[in-house]
Amino acid sequence: MIGNQQLDNTPAYHEPGWRLKRSAPSLPEVHATVAIPHRAGFWRTFLAYAGPGLMVAVGYMDPGNWATDLAGGAQFGYLLLSVILISNLMAILLQHLALKLGIVTGRDLAQACRDHYSRPVTLFLWVLCEIAIAACDLAEVIGSAIALNLLFGIPLVLGVVITAADVIVVLFLQHKGFRYVEALVATLIGVIGLCFLYELLIAHPVPGEVVAGLIPSVQIINNPSALYIAIGILGATVMPHNLYLHSSIVQTRAFEQTEEGKRKAIKFATLDSTGALMTAFFINAAILILSAATFHGTPYENVADINDAYQLLTPVLGVSLASIVFAVALLASGQNSTLTGTLAGQIVLEGFLSVRMRPWLRRLVSRLMAIVPAVIVAALYGERGIGQLLILSQVILSLQLSFAVVPLVQFTSDKAKMGPFVNSPALKVVAWAVTILIVTLNSYLLLQTARQVFGF
Repeated sequence: MIGNQQLDNTPAYHEPGWRLKRSAPSLPEVHATVAIPHRAGFWRTFLAYAGPGLMVAVGYMDPGNWATDLAGGAQFGYLLLSVILISNLMAILLQHLALKLGIVTGRDLAQACRDHYSRPVTLFLWVLCEIAIAACDLAEVIGSAIALNLLFGIPLVLGVVITAADVIVVLFLQHKGFRYVEALVATLIGVIGLCFLYELLIAHPVPGEVVAGLIPSVQIINNPSALYIAIGILGATVMPHNLYLHSSIVQTRAFEQTEEGKRKAIKFATLDSTGALMTAFFINAAILILSAATFHGTPYENVADINDAYQLLTPVLGVSLASIVFAVALLASGQNSTLTGTLAGQIVLEGFLSVRMRPWLRRLVSRLMAIVPAVIVAALYGERGIGQLLILSQVILSLQLSFAVVPLVQFTSDKAKMGPFVNSPALKVVAWAVTILIVTLNSYLLLQTARQVFGF
């Protein structure tokens, strides 16, 4: 396909409940390309559906989450583990709604917004989403650049530029097939998991305190500092672009387009998503536990910077590999996130505007939006500036999240759109309660950040 091309917006039939007719599926080159075995056993069927969940889980363990997890563990020990658990349960719910929307309606979340809202509202949501994707990409670029600097002494500016080379890997894997992309993501997640398993083994956390930390405590609410970090963890955990991504990539499975076929697809896709997000929970919890076991109760309780954590892990733990393994996990996390960022950007562009751009061109545009500010800040302000830019990227993501969650819950609660798959009354209550909580917490987080930045 040459240059930009308008997608066909003429489906075979008109669907009730939508303002516009359904257009061609997002990511058409991989749509329904993964075969689903018929009359196969549970595990064989599950393996056929497994993959999209891991790609979504990547966004829940990207470098943007590391700072809040490190700060929470260093300052408050295992207290905030319950917050990571709660935020993960919220993520499981929202990703379930996203995959259900994609499977039932044949639309990703971006397409659903375009087909439901007016043109001005659609364009507004698209602009916000593009900014959020650029912010997320920025966090990944920064995380990878920091890791390259820590491991090989590569200057931050050069490290930022090197991260652009991942576009070659992404394009090659997309050409080979979607399963290859999923396999690489799974491999990198395995590397991250093994790195933190090693870190936990040498850090010797107290099992009883870890278990106690999983139980919510009123201390979190009574301590303003703990509450602020807790809200930061909640706000930075659910990534808005993941909702768009998941609603699209579940459609790579060639499931039967019947009510029974869709129910089966929702069941196995939810199992895939839930299992993958529990892996993300383990990694986020491991970062906090590592920080708590290493820095809490020591003179280093104020550690909240990735670079500082790297420098201190080896001398504090007395194990030479501690810092290196930490940096390897950071590099894998940053690079993994960039793989899914490509697909999310393509889905959002196609879905909101019904425009298809060559993958290499879309990736280049997305990469430049992240690399240009990162290079400028790294050149002018160095490590401190990069750290502040990382925090800013998370604030932008928090701002966008509400504009993705509200439409998602609205659409999946609409019987005209979802038919027999509409959210049950109990699920509606829970989903809207989570939405209100997310909007409230993110508004508070943005207000507190603005006070810190502008001093009012």
